[in-house]
Amino acid sequence: MTEKSGVRRTGGDVLVDVMRRHGVTTAFGVISIHNLPLVEAVDRDLEFVEMRHEAAAVNAADAYARATGGIGVALTSTGTGAGNAAGSMIEALTAGSRVLHITGQIETEFLAPNRPAPSRGVIHEFPKQPQLLDAVSVHSATINDVKDVAVELETAIRRIRSAPTGPASIEWPSDLQYLATPEKQRPFEMTDVPVPVADADTIARGVELIDAAKAPLFWLGGGAAGAGPELTELAHRVGAGILTSNSGRGIVPETDPLVIGNFATTPQGRALLADSDLLIAVGTHFRSNETASYSLSLPDNIIQIDVEASTIGRVYPATVGIVGDARSVLTSLADRVAAQPGWTARVAEVREAVRSDLTEYIGGYADICAAMRTILPDRSPIARDVTIPSSQWGNRLLPIHERETNIFPLGGGIGQGLAMGIGAAHGRRDVPTLVMVGDGGLAVHLGELASLAGSSAHVIVVVFNDGGYGVLRNMQEANGFRRSGVDLHTPRFDLLAASLDIPHRLIQRVETFADALTDAIGRTGPSIIEVDVASVEPTPGPFVPPVHVPSEAQR
Repeated sequence: MTEKSGVRRTGGDVLVDVMRRHGVTTAFGVISIHNLPLVEAVDRDLEFVEMRHEAAAVNAADAYARATGGIGVALTSTGTGAGNAAGSMIEALTAGSRVLHITGQIETEFLAPNRPAPSRGVIHEFPKQPQLLDAVSVHSATINDVKDVAVELETAIRRIRSAPTGPASIEWPSDLQYLATPEKQRPFEMTDVPVPVADADTIARGVELIDAAKAPLFWLGGGAAGAGPELTELAHRVGAGILTSNSGRGIVPETDPLVIGNFATTPQGRALLADSDLLIAVGTHFRSNETASYSLSLPDNIIQIDVEASTIGRVYPATVGIVGDARSVLTSLADRVAAQPGWTARVAEVREAVRSDLTEYIGGYADICAAMRTILPDRSPIARDVTIPSSQWGNRLLPIHERETNIFPLGGGIGQGLAMGIGAAHGRRDVPTLVMVGDGGLAVHLGELASLAGSSAHVIVVVFNDGGYGVLRNMQEANGFRRSGVDLHTPRFDLLAASLDIPHRLIQRVETFADALTDAIGRTGPSIIEVDVASVEPTPGPFVPPVHVPSEAQR
C-alpha cells in the first residue's frame, strides 16, 4: 500500500495527475462500486460533479470541453452504466467533442480471456462492452496492467486532441483501479499526431478561383473552429459573405456585418447562393438538415477545406479540395489573394432581410430573444435543447459572439440541454450559463435538476412549456397525421423548483422576461424561468422541422 499524508494512493491518483497535466479541473460522473477509487481521488484533489445519470455525465463533460476548448472527463460504471452513457457518446462523436470517458469493469479474475465469450454472470458484466465502446468512440482501450494506466490515458488523450477530434473510452477493471499507483507507472513519451499539410498546387488553384470571383461566399462548419481571425481577415479582404452551419456559428462573431449565419435554406439565402460564383466551404459536412436534405443548390465553383480527406466532395463536388488544418490553409490563401470589393452591399442586404423576416415570424419570442442577447454577457454559454424556440430562432437568430458559447446537441437528440448547461457552467464559472429547454426535453433528465441544485452552478434554465413535444406536434399536423404521443403530463415547475430550493419565475407576458432574466443573472446559483408558451403574444408562426415525409404519390 502506498500512502500520501495518510491517504491510500490508487489509480485515481494516476487519473488526477493526467488531468492536471492537461489542465482539466473537473470530472462529471455517477459514483459506483466500479469506480470508487477514481471518484474519491478526483473529489479529494480536483472537483467531482455528481450527476444522476451516466448519459448526463457524458453530456456535461462534452459541454465542458466545448466551453473551455479543453478536455471533458466523464466517469461511469460498467455494464448498464456504460450502456447508459453510449447515447451521449454518440452525440460527442457526432460533434467531434474532446471527451475522455472512463468506465469501470468487473475484476480481472472474472473477465473472459477472449471476449466476447460466454459470461459467468458476474454482476454488471457485459462481455461485449469493448465493442460498444469502440462503436461510440474514436479510440477505445482496456487497462490490463497497473503499470500501463498513465500511458493508456495519455494515448487516449493524444487521440482525442488529434484532428479530426472526438471522444475516447477507457474501461478499467475495478481491482486495477485500487492496485495502480503513480509510482508504478512505466515511463512514456507522447508526440502529437501530425496534421496534414496542404498541397501547394491546390493552394495555388484555390487562389486563382478566389481572385477570379466577384461574388464569393464562405460556408463554415465546426471544423473551422479556431480559425476565426484568419476567416475574418480573408472574408473582408475579398468582400465575401459568411454562411454557417449550426456548429459553425460564432467562429466569426455574428456581430460582423459579413456574417449571414445559419440561414442558407431561406429564400434570401438560396437566392444569394444562386448568384454566387464561388463557395469556400471550411470544415463542414453539409448536413441534411442544413441543406434541405441535400436539395440546396450551391455554386458551380466550390473550394472545400477540411483536415479529413474523406470529407472532400462527399456531399457536393469540390472544384478544389484542400486537405489541411483550417488556420494554416486560410493563412496561406490570405497571404496570396488580391484584395477586391466583392459584394458586401448585397451580403448586408441579405443579412438584414433574413433576420427581419424571422423576427417578425416568431412574434412574441422576438422580445425574449432580444432580452437574452442584451442582458447576457457575451461570454455566457447558451445551451439549447431540442425544442421549438431553440430550433426556430435560438439556432439562428440569437446572436453568438464566441463559438465556445454555442452549446447544442449536434446529433439532434432531445433531453441533453440541461446536462450540457451544467457542464458548460463549470467550464466558465465567471459568467452565468443559459439553458433553453422545452418541458418535454427537460423531463427526459428531470433528475439533473437535483444535480444542478447540488452543484450550485450559475445556470439559468428557461423552460418553454407547451405541454408536450411541440416540434413533433407541428410535424404531425402539417402532414395530416393523427396527433399521437405528443401531449404529455407536465409537472408543476414552480413546485418542483421549490422542492429543490431553486428560485422560479413564471412568464405569462413576454415583456416581463427581461426583469426575470436580470434577477437570475444577479444571483450566483441556479434559477428556473418558465415561459407559458400559450401566453406568448403576438403568437409565433408554427415551426415544422425540415424532415422529408414521403407523399402519397411516392408509394
